[in-house]
Amino acid sequence: MTRLEAVRERYMRDGLETRLGGLAANLARIASFSGRMKNHASVEYLLDESKWFIEWMISDAPPETQGELADLQIQLAVWHQAWQQGKMEGDRLNEMIAHAQAWSERLLERSGLLK
Repeated sequence: MTRLEAVRERYMRDGLETRLGGLAANLARIASFSGRMKNHASVEYLLDESKWFIEWMISDAPPETQGELADLQIQLAVWHQAWQQGKMEGDRLNEMIAHAQAWSERLLERSGLLK
């Protein structure tokens, strides 16, 4: 079993609410870690892992959430590519941080874990 298969197996054991919360936590980490270059590899990993989280859970989500997750997955792919190419700096980096935090908060609310 590959590392990715092991992560998927563990991730899919949880209910949708917990999976949404896990994705929200990843996005909060992306926002928090992105400001320091020493965290470059961690941010890259979190961007990639978050795309996989969406891939694995999207079919279990209600239709309105599926649309949001698809939009987020596209955004994560754009960020990931820019991050890998070293083009994520200045205003673009600040925009990614703000959007990642906003997505985190939105998904945490949608998860119902705050109730």
